[in-house]
Amino acid sequence: MDAEPARHPLLPAQSAAAGSAPWILMYHSVADEEEDPYLLTVSPQRFAAQMAWLHRTGRRGVSVRELLRARRADRAAGLVGLTFDDGYADFARHAVPVLREYGFTATAYVVPDLLGTENGWDAEGPRKKLLTVDQVTELASAGWEIGSHGLGHQALPGMPAEVLATQCRESRRALEELVGGPVTGFCYPYGAVDLPAARAVRDAGYDYACAIQHSQLTGLFALPRCYVGDRDGALRLLAKHGRHRLRDAVTGLRRSTLVRPRGEWA
Repeated sequence: MDAEPARHPLLPAQSAAAGSAPWILMYHSVADEEEDPYLLTVSPQRFAAQMAWLHRTGRRGVSVRELLRARRADRAAGLVGLTFDDGYADFARHAVPVLREYGFTATAYVVPDLLGTENGWDAEGPRKKLLTVDQVTELASAGWEIGSHGLGHQALPGMPAEVLATQCRESRRALEELVGGPVTGFCYPYGAVDLPAARAVRDAGYDYACAIQHSQLTGLFALPRCYVGDRDGALRLLAKHGRHRLRDAVTGLRRSTLVRPRGEWA
């Protein structure tokens, strides 16, 4: 008997024509830096221009939480996810005022064990201050979505199962105690995700997780995102939107032809 196509339990059915994966922009730091070897910094001026372009083209930047809620209600037309990885302090200083000006929202993914310290994981990059405990609390109280970026900004693939579970579960617990409410979003450090990592995030009780690349894991627990850098003006952002749609269509086609023995993903 031929094996029946098996739906990956982490992945909702995806139609290539429907463009299942929403457009989510991935930011890190918004600041003026002379050195930026990892190309993770966008100047405040460029960031303001990028948000102005979204507004001018009839788009609205929103947190991933708001974006997914709108999609469930079929009200996501024109919405673009805005995410800020690592929890840099400049998010509060430079990004939030611009976002408020346009009525946008966003998600900040923070590392609870490192709040108030620096980005020690970037060995060759400039030292950047991370949000403090008080800043995270204030942001959450003001309505900004706070998500988990793991306990210590470590790549999850390859971790022992018990360590992996702790990274996902305890980072969520720590942040929920801090913000006094549910933390439902996770972002994989370095964008690195494999099946055990996605399962661990799901089992820790998150509603979704952000990755970077389109892949066979693309879905609620491996949402692809579009990198945004300091060189990205209007034309480059428009091209990146088109590339996202193309990659989403290709991913959907590949997954629609994927046939695996029943029970392989259990």
